[in-house]
Amino acid sequence: MNKLDILVIAAHPDDAELGCSGTILAHVAKGHKVGIVDLTQGEMGTRGTPEIRLKEADEAAKILGLSARENMGFQDVLFLDDEKHQLELIKIIRKYQPEIVLANAIRDRHPDHGKGASLATNACFMSGLRKIETTYKGKAQEAWRPKFVYHYIQNNYIEPDFVFDITEYWDTKVKSILAYQSQFHDPNSQEPESFISNPDFLPFIEARAREMGHRILKTYGEGFTVERMIGSEDLFDLK
Repeated sequence: MNKLDILVIAAHPDDAELGCSGTILAHVAKGHKVGIVDLTQGEMGTRGTPEIRLKEADEAAKILGLSARENMGFQDVLFLDDEKHQLELIKIIRKYQPEIVLANAIRDRHPDHGKGASLATNACFMSGLRKIETTYKGKAQEAWRPKFVYHYIQNNYIEPDFVFDITEYWDTKVKSILAYQSQFHDPNSQEPESFISNPDFLPFIEARAREMGHRILKTYGEGFTVERMIGSEDLFDLK
């Protein structure tokens, strides 16, 4: 059985680590099964190669304790939120049957993030339509719709609908990010500098996490937006 509790959908390898790996770690620690599906290999990125980034993603998966990780092989930058890509992602959602999906930011500096968010949203809904028929390894798949879709906040600031406390998992989050050695600042690298290899980028990631943590009176946090209102049956569950 491939079922996951949480499926993270990310446009590029390292999106999940930068955006929500603390939340992943917290839920893995509680015994939940969490997986990541990367839509592309990030092959249009300034640094590294698809082969290197796949190896780095595998290393990050070990650090995060994932139950599954796979890459869709969609074309970086040029993939679309269209029928072809929706049907392929529906197969993955039905394969893993997650209760919760964490997806890219609804809008961001990189257009793939907003596209990835839209693709995930549409595929999650469509996955619940039984008249959309898909097969996996030659077998018909059952319709499945995740109960919740949340979007992690990435580069651009978006006011969060809720913030998850990741203080206990901050150091391991950083390790998962640094698994992508080809992407971040290295004074000995001969590759051209990119937006995220700038030495100021990782301090920005920490500053953002501290900002989110400050909002909930914790040291570090990760912010999310929701697609529909969150409810509660107990005020003491709200912190």
